[in-house]
Amino acid sequence: MAKTIMIVDDALSVRGLVRMTLENAGYEVVEAGDGKDALKKISMHNVHLIFVDLYMPNMNGMELIKTLKADPLYRHIPIVVLTKESEPDVKREGQAAGAKAWVVKPFKPKTVLDVVRKIIG
Repeated sequence: MAKTIMIVDDALSVRGLVRMTLENAGYEVVEAGDGKDALKKISMHNVHLIFVDLYMPNMNGMELIKTLKADPLYRHIPIVVLTKESEPDVKREGQAAGAKAWVVKPFKPKTVLDVVRKIIG
């Protein structure tokens, strides 16, 4: 059975590129447009990994990471930040909140797949 990956990003184009990359590699994909949308959808799927952008409306990525890591049902799910942000202080904050990896946009599809394979196989 294919592993399921959630993509949380307000940019439809980014979600589409990541979705295509992951589906072509055999993964199932669930999309969410922001943190609140992700929280609604996560309970309906057995998610193995989450890609999250930092800057989104309604609930940003950092808030989503902290919310998920505080919940016993979801704290085990690895989270990868996929963002334009590359400031070391923001990266440290993300890691402290529970992010497992950091991918900076623009990215190559191979980079996304390498990160996924390293974390969940």
